[in-house]
Amino acid sequence: MAVTADFLRGRGRSSLSAQELDILEQIVDRVEVLPARSVLTRRGDRLRESTLLIEGAMCRYLDARDGYRQLLAYHVPGDFVDMHGYTLHRLDHDVATIVESRVAMVPHDRIDAVMRDHPRLAWMLWRSTLLDAAMHREWIFRLGRLDAAGRLAHFLSEAVERMDVIGRVRDGAFALPLTQQDLGEACGLTSVHVNRTLRRLREEGIADVARGEARIFDRAKLARVGEFDPDFLYLDDGPWADAKD
Repeated sequence: MAVTADFLRGRGRSSLSAQELDILEQIVDRVEVLPARSVLTRRGDRLRESTLLIEGAMCRYLDARDGYRQLLAYHVPGDFVDMHGYTLHRLDHDVATIVESRVAMVPHDRIDAVMRDHPRLAWMLWRSTLLDAAMHREWIFRLGRLDAAGRLAHFLSEAVERMDVIGRVRDGAFALPLTQQDLGEACGLTSVHVNRTLRRLREEGIADVARGEARIFDRAKLARVGEFDPDFLYLDDGPWADAKD
């Protein structure tokens, strides 16, 4: 199976030609396995390659002066975790693994060649960064306007959609290797508040998170609690499914 097989899967990948998919595979320099809870890139590091997550889970985050961390993004297989670093040359945050993760490394000089010689593929790499930006806007909405239950429900709704589109949801269950502290850092909540809210979602028969797995019992109700609309994910079968031209 191609290491880039999940890149934009269900979110525009079908518009790429067989030749473009082959080029995408060829620009990968190497595949690495990163340990769990390890930092890939520190804030301010000079970047000379970009990282595509193949398997596992990763995050972007900032540390506050008091030592508490704020998750800025949660990455699933198929995501370039730092493509914006191609043009910015450095990041303003840290990137780390959550569990042991397999990644593909793409040197920036090879992306230069794509930009020069393959405009359609270049456009799709740009699209991936725009999808990141759309998710960032939704995270701002979640943190600014929703209560605790809404924040967790929105996060879980997003996670199940993104995992589903890459074929990693089975009977409503999918891998979610986040601790309650991690969830709190993603949703602006304390671990105690996360625990109470997850118990509420479980008792109401909506969702459960335990032992590195999330199980969604009522996806529609979860979306209602989280005021979740997946249009910002630009799924191929959603209202934002763009023409392939």
